[in-house]
Amino acid sequence: MALSGMTGFGRAEGALGAWSWAVEARSVNGRNLEVRFRGPPGFEGLERAARDGAQARFQRGQLTVGLQAKRVEGAGAVRLNLEQLERYLAAGAPYVASGQAAAPGLDGLLNLRGVIEAADAVEDPEAHAALEAAMALSIGAALDGLAAARTEEGAALDGVLGGLVNRIGALTEKSSSLAEGQPAIIKARFQKRLTDLAGEAATEERILQEAAAMAVKADVQEELDRLAGHVDAARNLLATEGGVGRKLDFLTQEFMREANTLCSKSASGALTAVGLDLKATIEQFREQVQNVE
Repeated sequence: MALSGMTGFGRAEGALGAWSWAVEARSVNGRNLEVRFRGPPGFEGLERAARDGAQARFQRGQLTVGLQAKRVEGAGAVRLNLEQLERYLAAGAPYVASGQAAAPGLDGLLNLRGVIEAADAVEDPEAHAALEAAMALSIGAALDGLAAARTEEGAALDGVLGGLVNRIGALTEKSSSLAEGQPAIIKARFQKRLTDLAGEAATEERILQEAAAMAVKADVQEELDRLAGHVDAARNLLATEGGVGRKLDFLTQEFMREANTLCSKSASGALTAVGLDLKATIEQFREQVQNVE
């Protein structure tokens, strides 16, 4: 699949010994790749697995990877990490003493990361390492599910963007046809204006000279050629594997630049109308491109 979107969801579950868990990975649009990991106390090391897994699969998007784990009731004990608790208390003591913060309650302290730990996770490093390895596999599976969802979105975007590019191409061709009449329109307009002002002094030679100079300034062939080239470039990008969102976004700016110049140089209402339609279509294209990785 050529295109990938930036929104999606993936989920995976797992179990090992007395533990069971579920991993959810979701993403939304983003200019760069940002990864946030949320997991239970004692499993902070899995944040690296989430970040490395995301970087291996994605180029852009704001990702959130959440891990929820639970232990069979009565299967093991937990312990209070007094050293970690003392660190939190020492860090907050100056603020409490100055009146900037209230003294912390026990329920709040116990919810701080690292204060309560699973006893076996601390006392049996090998068992904890095996548990983290199994959870890391589930993180990878959830990210694979997210990648599949983003690919599905990309397939839908491919059809929409392809249709908009075709319309931009058709409007460019229509503009080219209408632009052929620009010199005659400019000549007739200038001839009427000059005749109204100068009367019989407005010679045909003078009219042709001035109209030719104005026609050169109003020539839109260069803009039309660039628009046609951008259409070909967009089609090539849509058929390219990998993340092309940034390139399509830049191409959209170039599309709009040429369309604006086309409208400003237009000498007829018909060409202006097509130019405005072209700008509206480019804006629709821009909005959809924001969803492409």
